[in-house]
Amino acid sequence: MQGKALWYTGPGRAELREETVATPAAGEVRVRALFGAISRGTERLVHAGRVPASEYDRMRAPLMGGVFPFPVKYGYATVGRVEDGPAVLRDRVVFSLHPHQSLFTVPAAAVCPLPETVSPERGVLAANMETALNAVWEGAPGPADRIAVVGGGLVGLLVAYLCAGMPGTEVTVVDIAESRAELAHVLGARFAVPNAAPTDCDLVFHASASAAGLATALRLAGEEASIIELSWFGSGEIAAPLGEAFHSRRLRLVSSQVGKVAPSHRSRWTHGRRLTAALKLLDDPVLGALMAPAVDFHELPAKLASIFDPHSNVICQLIRYPA
Repeated sequence: MQGKALWYTGPGRAELREETVATPAAGEVRVRALFGAISRGTERLVHAGRVPASEYDRMRAPLMGGVFPFPVKYGYATVGRVEDGPAVLRDRVVFSLHPHQSLFTVPAAAVCPLPETVSPERGVLAANMETALNAVWEGAPGPADRIAVVGGGLVGLLVAYLCAGMPGTEVTVVDIAESRAELAHVLGARFAVPNAAPTDCDLVFHASASAAGLATALRLAGEEASIIELSWFGSGEIAAPLGEAFHSRRLRLVSSQVGKVAPSHRSRWTHGRRLTAALKLLDDPVLGALMAPAVDFHELPAKLASIFDPHSNVICQLIRYPA
């Protein structure tokens, strides 16, 4: 059988290519994609060719095709229906960390059924929710904490959503784009531009992928607080302002990356258990506000420039596959 896949072929260039899809062997499933998603973090760097050579191996997506820098079949957010495979999965709607492709065959262990209460559209947020959940575990917020999330992109907003659900927390999304305010409020958080953000925070998450955002995150942290760094800067060199009061306030700057389960949970949680938990956390219709109206898959190569435009208001671009 034949499917189509999105391939990044050079800096700022992409195309759809025909893919031969194998008949599932024992322990495999064939999935027809329903929806996918592009978030504007890692994938924008891949599209621009800004994956550092030193990170080629570590930054491979689980089911990626090709090799960095190009050509690569990249992506990690696909929801589809199982057409063939073990009876227990046949006709189930599942999530897979698969690149953007209309039809594909993967090991059964590489798909995770969606809860019946989670729509296929919201299901595409699973990988990003998993990243946010891992970061919240890293930060270990508590009830009544004052928390700042610097960077109102998809992962930052999901972190804010999770923290805002804790009793008594004061969660503020901090971003230079005031258009993020409405989304922050919908998700249960406050909003502030950097110069009006609350200081002396108990915990700060940084997800803006900018030097200015990192400086803001360090400034907002209170005495002996932690800054959880979620940004991936690609091949860029970022100046971290570790002078001034960084040492005197005994701040902690902690990297959070979804490739490994957070240390606090690693001895008990597998990647599969974490992904299943992330899917359950998507059981809230309010999260649909994070997604831009769907783009048809066949239009995707022509739409990528506008999706990845730094001035775009897109948080998460939903992809609709043909029926």
